[in-house]
Amino acid sequence: MHTSILAHSGRFIGTVPMGPHTQGEVESRPISSFVNGQSIYSSGERAGQAYRVEFGAVRVYRVLANGRRQILAFHFGGNWFGLQNEDLHRSNAEAIGITGVKSVSLHEDPLIWQGLLPAVLENFLSAQEHQLVIGRQSAVERVAAFLLEMSDRSGHSHRFELSMPRVDVADYLGLTIETVSRSLTKLKNKRIINLYGARGIEILEYRALQNLCL
Repeated sequence: MHTSILAHSGRFIGTVPMGPHTQGEVESRPISSFVNGQSIYSSGERAGQAYRVEFGAVRVYRVLANGRRQILAFHFGGNWFGLQNEDLHRSNAEAIGITGVKSVSLHEDPLIWQGLLPAVLENFLSAQEHQLVIGRQSAVERVAAFLLEMSDRSGHSHRFELSMPRVDVADYLGLTIETVSRSLTKLKNKRIINLYGARGIEILEYRALQNLCL
């Protein structure tokens, strides 16, 4: 059964309340701007920063031994990423479109970790959800679950535009771009969704989309 990516508190992944100390620390930091495809950090680089998306979007991915890219997560406005208690990054983070990010050091102040603990837990929930999605055998089921996730992260909107291109969707779901396109066309032909523009999605039959994920 499809499980919403919303945490039990009803907030979106990463958009969590922080203590006044952490909040003040973040708001005092400048926004760093990145263009589409620009690296925020790379695998093997020294870690120690936590990042919050201010606008735009970020993809976090790894390059597998066979050279294929596996996208692990997408992060949107208000989401935290890069949270790890290790010396080196094990993944890569890139901007999708024009993106603004704030960062704070995890080593300068021990209270930072305490303030970010809810974000760590919610990102863990998101990773579990992703494993459930890519574990589905049917490509249409994976795409349906992805659209429900994006709907949830758009405030339960039934009409939204994807921040990422279809090649990113394919690498997130463990599919080819051709399979993603065919699955979207199948859902459109069944009048479960409508496609508009380059990345626009309109969910016509939300319950039918959910039933594909049971």
